Order: sequence, then structure tokens, then C-alpha cells
Amino acid sequence: MTLRHQWMVTAAVVAVLGATLFVLDRVVGRQFALVTVGSHAPEFNVVTVDGAAHKKALADYRGDVVLLNVWATYCVPCRVEMPSIETLQKTYGPRGLRIVAVSIDDTASDSTIRAFARHYDLTFEILHDPAGAIIGQYQTTGVPETFVIARDGVIRKKVIGADDWGSPGNQALIAQLLREPAA
Repeated sequence: MTLRHQWMVTAAVVAVLGATLFVLDRVVGRQFALVTVGSHAPEFNVVTVDGAAHKKALADYRGDVVLLNVWATYCVPCRVEMPSIETLQKTYGPRGLRIVAVSIDDTASDSTIRAFARHYDLTFEILHDPAGAIIGQYQTTGVPETFVIARDGVIRKKVIGADDWGSPGNQALIAQLLREPAA
């Protein structure tokens, strides 16, 4: 094979790979992109557990700083983490932080989830996604998993597993994001 033929084959392979990536991006869309720090938070659609269930979406919190926690009632680390999230709610909720905790329990009823929230005296918003769609949308690997979303919709922090949300670093991040102007 001559040098010219080698270059032609190489160019053809690069063209095919480029076209494949282009098609995958168009067909698969956001599922092709990783959901991580620096990416835009994907939309979600879940329901409230307050008796008269109604739909909630990320769009309902547009322009707010959001701590999105994906959790389940059976999850021991979630139980450990919830009190520190409540402390964050008491400190920064009045300043504009929106805490949104989405249960992915597929077998627990809304009343079971409400009982969990009462047991831990949770005052932030508790939502339910029994189908677990948010798992794919946010590419979570387990529970708990938490995303801190800035006013511009960009994920600024992602935590896999339980965290101490009362730590100085977490509080400094939330305070900083709340100081940033709305987009």
C-alpha cells in the first residue's frame, strides 16, 4: 500500500468516526454527556407527597440555588445525612436556598415517605419519583447523591454518598452561591 493510500484510509476512518459521534450526539442527546460539576442540571419531573400530589420540575426552581438530594427511606447513609441537610435548610432556607429531596423509593407509599420526613423533622421539600427516572437523568450510582445547582442551572458540586452539609466548606459554597446575582 502506498503512502497516498494510507492517508486516504486514515482520512476515511476519521470521517466515519466524526460522523458517528455527530449522529450519536444528535440521537442520544444529553444522555451522551456526563452529568457532573460544570454541566447544566438536567430537567426532572417528580411529584409531591403532601397528600394532593402535584408535579414538580427543575424549571419550578429556575433562578434559585438548589440542593437536589436523591435518596430513599431504606438508605442508612440517607438517614445519617438528613439532619445536616435540615440544618442547612434552617440556616440558608430563609436566605433563598431551595432544598429538594427526591425519594426514589419504588415500593414505599407517599405516607411512608411523609412519616420518614416527620421522624427527622424535615422542613424542606420532599418529592417522590417512584419510577426512578431521575436516576437516569442525573446518572446517579446510588443513594444518597446530591447536586448543588447554581442560579444559572449549572451543577457546582456533586456528592456521591452522605456528606456533612453543616461543614464549613459546604456552608461557604452555599453562602457564595446565594450571593451571586440571579441570571
